[in-house]
Amino acid sequence: MASIACIPSVPAPDNAAELRERARGALLGLAVGDALGAPAENMKPSEIRAKWGRITGYVTDTPAGTDDTEYAIFSGLLLARHGSALTPVHVEAAWHEWIADRDEGPFRGAGFSERGTLENLRRGLAAPISAQHRHAWSDGLAMRAAPFGVFAAGRPAEAARLVAIDGSVSHDGEGIYGGQAVAAGVAAAMAGAPTVAVVASALAVVPDDSWTARSLRRAVAVAHRGERAVRSAVVIGGYPWTDLAPEAVALAFGAYAAADGDFTQAVLTAVNMGRDADTTAAVAGALAGATQGASSIPADWAGAIGPARGSCLPAMAGHHVLEVAELLTAGEGGKWGTNESVRGEPPVPHGSWPPPGPNAFTLAADDQPETGR
Repeated sequence: MASIACIPSVPAPDNAAELRERARGALLGLAVGDALGAPAENMKPSEIRAKWGRITGYVTDTPAGTDDTEYAIFSGLLLARHGSALTPVHVEAAWHEWIADRDEGPFRGAGFSERGTLENLRRGLAAPISAQHRHAWSDGLAMRAAPFGVFAAGRPAEAARLVAIDGSVSHDGEGIYGGQAVAAGVAAAMAGAPTVAVVASALAVVPDDSWTARSLRRAVAVAHRGERAVRSAVVIGGYPWTDLAPEAVALAFGAYAAADGDFTQAVLTAVNMGRDADTTAAVAGALAGATQGASSIPADWAGAIGPARGSCLPAMAGHHVLEVAELLTAGEGGKWGTNESVRGEPPVPHGSWPPPGPNAFTLAADDQPETGR
């Protein structure tokens, strides 16, 4: 990996409307992928086929996002508040104020990395020590990384730098690399880069010999052969957890590459591969949504996405991913405390955060057991 400071930027769209369209596509695409993939999480393709055939749309009457969407909103709101001045102190303070120091409430669906982080924070440990737990390599940072690419449109290195700051509280090593790959890829897609350049941008910000880079290269190398080939190239056979960042990120990029950036095909490919399907489809949806814009998302899929329910993070209840997209593309003048919010509400007082919501293993075969986050 070259120093990320040396990675060239890609010209971001000059047209504010195009930038907004791509931002809305990225974050709405994340939420749609999350909701589509949630029912297939931790399943094998054979189990998906037996239950639904091939998934081609929502398979529940009340589709909803999971912790993936709520944590992406959490990071997006934090980033919109601090921008490029974001520090680990800001991130740690947000975790305390809006998660760790609150009455926990329902914390269903959160992964092991979040649980380990909260335990450490509640014991008084600070970043980066708070990230020293058994699941620092999980895809918990990758699932919330897309907002950094939206904010740093056309600047993959900056997106990678900022998401690593966010991740310093909860992740380490491969967990950080996974988040950086996703953030950089979304940043390139936000600038209209072709699929191959989006993948190259992701690879450029992680070490060449990392597990994440090796898995990502294997996935995109066989992407033209379809989802079964992608899955076989990267899935860890016999390992009991499906939230490995190198695996999930590679599956998502493989799905994106197999579809050549097409939103519908990228997301459905990720969903039907199973494993950590809500996260892989969320990442694939963010990449393809940034590439093609919000108009590429089927209307019935987009229409089902409402404000977050707070089922994982009660503090995020009422916030919508499109609200975050607006905040992240508003420019310096659009940060809270200096402008009106996207809901037309009064500016949020400085320091009030967030604004109140309106209410090395064998390749896997299909017959191997899988469980996950």
